[in-house]
Amino acid sequence: MTDRSNPGPKVAAHRAGGRGTRRVPYPVGINRGVVTRRELVTPHMLRITIAGDELRRMISHQADDHVKVLFAFPDGTRNDPVQNAELSLDWIKPYAPARKYTLRRVDTEAGEIDLDFVLHEGGFASAWANDVEVGDEAVVAGPPGSIAFPDTYRHYVMVADPTGLPAVARWLEEGDWLVERGVHVDVIVETDHAEEAGYPLAARDGVAVQWHSRAEGSRLGAALEALELDDVAAEDVFVFAAGEATDLKAVRRFAKERGYDALVTGYWKRGVADLDE
Repeated sequence: MTDRSNPGPKVAAHRAGGRGTRRVPYPVGINRGVVTRRELVTPHMLRITIAGDELRRMISHQADDHVKVLFAFPDGTRNDPVQNAELSLDWIKPYAPARKYTLRRVDTEAGEIDLDFVLHEGGFASAWANDVEVGDEAVVAGPPGSIAFPDTYRHYVMVADPTGLPAVARWLEEGDWLVERGVHVDVIVETDHAEEAGYPLAARDGVAVQWHSRAEGSRLGAALEALELDDVAAEDVFVFAAGEATDLKAVRRFAKERGYDALVTGYWKRGVADLDE
């Protein structure tokens, strides 16, 4: 049976003194709330705030933790999973429609979370985000756990497309320790629309942000190779990347060839409705 007890100290210990990544399972529950705010962060990104007493028990210890937003069937009925004795979820057929979203903000004291939705044509999650109104019910499952990475490196390379921006933004926002320890960070973001470069990221000393268009294809490989890392020992660099799975192959190759510890996750893949990496 998976040990889901006391995840907070496990994540904290790894972040304080570990190397590489460590998977830490959480107790997984279902949390219900209501939509309390809608904010267009960019013309292509909608932030939805969900609030409720059940969200006060939300567990999240890593900036890229995700939940599954659970949706009703087209006829309005629901078949949400239920928590079992092992503190995970039993999904009952027909499975509830669901999509994964990164927790952009978690405030357990207020009982609030923020989720950022990339707006696009097609897809029931984007359609739900467009249509949901303040006061409507929202149901989320998870997070199931963290893939924790340490705060012990001298240099971080953070790579994202719009779907990965919430994780990078939360990491920077929660990163007071970056300045305290004199850490350097290179953030590389690929966008589909020029307006997406308006997505807010916390400004910190030692953090350099690059915005690149992938309108004519991803150029992550070239952007990574242009980074000035030759004077940084491989063991002092960590690479985080989240976005389109095929584009991130260049990041995996870059980290492997240079011997960098890394966490690279495909959040979606062109032509695939519900990628699960």
